[in-house]
Amino acid sequence: MNIVTNPSSLKTGSGCADANETKCLEGDGEGSVQVQLDPDLKIGTAKVFSIYGKGGIGKSTTSSNLAVAFSKLGKRVLQIGCDPKHDSTFTLTKRLIPTVIDVLESVNFHAEELRPDDFVLEGYNGVMCLEAGGPPAGTGCGGYVVGQTVKLLKEHHLLEDTDVVIFDVLGDVVCGGFAAPLQHSDRAMIVTANDFDSIFAANRIVAAITAKSKNYGVRVGGVIANRSDATDQIDKFAERAGIQRVAHFPALDVIRKSRLKKSTLFEMDHSPELKKVQEEYMRLATELWEGKELPSQGKALKDREIFDLLGFD
Repeated sequence: MNIVTNPSSLKTGSGCADANETKCLEGDGEGSVQVQLDPDLKIGTAKVFSIYGKGGIGKSTTSSNLAVAFSKLGKRVLQIGCDPKHDSTFTLTKRLIPTVIDVLESVNFHAEELRPDDFVLEGYNGVMCLEAGGPPAGTGCGGYVVGQTVKLLKEHHLLEDTDVVIFDVLGDVVCGGFAAPLQHSDRAMIVTANDFDSIFAANRIVAAITAKSKNYGVRVGGVIANRSDATDQIDKFAERAGIQRVAHFPALDVIRKSRLKKSTLFEMDHSPELKKVQEEYMRLATELWEGKELPSQGKALKDREIFDLLGFD
């Protein structure tokens, strides 16, 4: 993976979403530093979804339960955590698994010495789990880590038998590094609550997805309302931005407890409210897999516009 400061060097061969090479020459915009995708590192035939949102909004909970929902549809699923905390997959595996960077360091970055089970573990209902991790705080580039992870998966042929890949991405960082999963993704899903801060962050993520879509096939897959009983502010934003709210998970204590119990929602004791949440995940997974309706790309709002939009009359 290379850092490209000249947008004109991005050609269709590097993964541009548009067959018209002129569009590729536009780049991400003036002053952009693009992380160029090596064509050999394309994931392949699997459907790829990236989960973004404000830090602490519930991306890992959403990713893990969506992964289980896909697996219950009979799909072979790989979840990739992209956070140095490596806590994306513990509800699936019941433990914190080592990161790809940790494992590579243990063999002095001689990847040929690794076996697949050194860095990929099977979790609940057959979901395969991997924690990419990230560089130490204040050093390195998250995009490099994502690239090395995909390279390792390709070298061990672990993507050939995968139907769905889910990237669970660190916070709402929208720099070139942590936007790297967008280069591999078909759709980017944005998790948000019905409040100003998380919607403001969601708007920044829409802007990042739009920038990447100029050179790659990623599109805004929609907004997932989480930890919110009401969705009026989310819906107001989604309508103005030209995107869809594709799921709604209310603020239920059983969801909070599932993290404490290190379990997915599909393993928790039955209750009517839990059943509704499980059904919502199954519905979302089904719709994403079928992909009947191409998502609108949407357009990020100006900061002042979103500031004036949100709130009560």
